[in-house]
Amino acid sequence: MPISQYLKTLRAKIGRDLVMLPAACVAIIDDQGRLLMGKEAETGLWMLPGGALDPNESPADAAIRECFEETGLLIEITGMIGVFGGPEFLVRYPNGDECYYISTAFRGTVINKSGVSGDGELSEIGYFSEAEFEKLATSPQTKLIVRTAFTNSNVPFFQPPTYSAVNLENIVPQTIKDLG
Repeated sequence: MPISQYLKTLRAKIGRDLVMLPAACVAIIDDQGRLLMGKEAETGLWMLPGGALDPNESPADAAIRECFEETGLLIEITGMIGVFGGPEFLVRYPNGDECYYISTAFRGTVINKSGVSGDGELSEIGYFSEAEFEKLATSPQTKLIVRTAFTNSNVPFFQPPTYSAVNLENIVPQTIKDLG
């Protein structure tokens, strides 16, 4: 799917410079323990259904909408995998656009096949075991989210902080003193 009108308007103002975008995706695991993946038509990389949030949209709603747009599947959200960010989530597109994504990943289940085909963003979709997934061409961010999804943990993932009260004093000493 082409970029949203919101991002198109933003790009008209700032060009190809770095934009931080909230995103959402969904991991759908079938009754055989296989994960639904889609092959991105433009890059050939396999990914989870998902994408950027629209203004005023919740991450869960974005995951449901993106999954429907890309696969034609109607889903419901059943849980949260985690919130992901870090260096793997900085993306430089072939046209020069730079985006840094903060992605909320959910678990979901298919409730109905709509009969509507996807929007063309994915050239194919399929279910893959964990071993099969490891052989697919994917982005670093997809690897991190999918490997976490396969752990089936009930505790949402988040990247451990690198800051602590001790090292923050060296970064923003006046702010810490003002708080005390």
